[in-house]
Amino acid sequence: MLERAQRWEGESPWKRVVLKLSGEALADPSNDNISSEILRGLALEISAVREHHDVDIAVVVGGGNIWRGMSGSDGGMDRAQSDHMGMLATVINALALQDALERAEVPTRVMTAIGMAQIAEPYIRRRAVRHLEKGRVVIFAAGTGNPFFTTDTAAALRAAEIDADVVLKGTHSGVDGVYTADPKIDPEATLLEEVSFLDVLSQELAVMDSAAIAVCKDNEMPIVVFDLMARGNFESILGGAAIGTLVR
Repeated sequence: MLERAQRWEGESPWKRVVLKLSGEALADPSNDNISSEILRGLALEISAVREHHDVDIAVVVGGGNIWRGMSGSDGGMDRAQSDHMGMLATVINALALQDALERAEVPTRVMTAIGMAQIAEPYIRRRAVRHLEKGRVVIFAAGTGNPFFTTDTAAALRAAEIDADVVLKGTHSGVDGVYTADPKIDPEATLLEEVSFLDVLSQELAVMDSAAIAVCKDNEMPIVVFDLMARGNFESILGGAAIGTLVR
């Protein structure tokens, strides 16, 4: 992608961010559910951001590389049961990401919306904020703890709860932002550098699900949709580079 303008100059106005990471992003082309190489790359990206920017980082991870609740319900499974399986899949991914981060010497805590005290802390808002204040990366797992809600909604909800400044929606498979149409199908599709919450909802643009957009809109929480797999994008965004699509 060509170099684009800065969204701001100087110090970042975002001091606390929530990075939304899909489960599919952790899988490699050989169909392994979790790629150690991808995890290592993500850990190094997050480590670099912590080293060069004074910012608190929380991560919400999906579980689609292991199990998707909607897929199970499409096959006849009870939707609530299927969604609970998907929540457990996010915990597996969170533990894998925690291991990669700690190998990169990044202090990390996993907090889950479903109690499993032997392997992770329960999600408690004040405790999560305290971890962030101490410089730890906090990984939120198990979604919201409720069926029928996606991890996109969990990211928006957690961001609002911990007083984050922005949700950074990391994509994969070469998607570098929000387009007017699916760029893989429509060659005329153009990348939107900025779009409003109302336009996302009214035009049904592929950003996050409508519940997540509503939470961000109500809390005046901007979203940046960007290609997380492109090395350096995460840090560049915090430096002000106009990468991806800004939704506000």
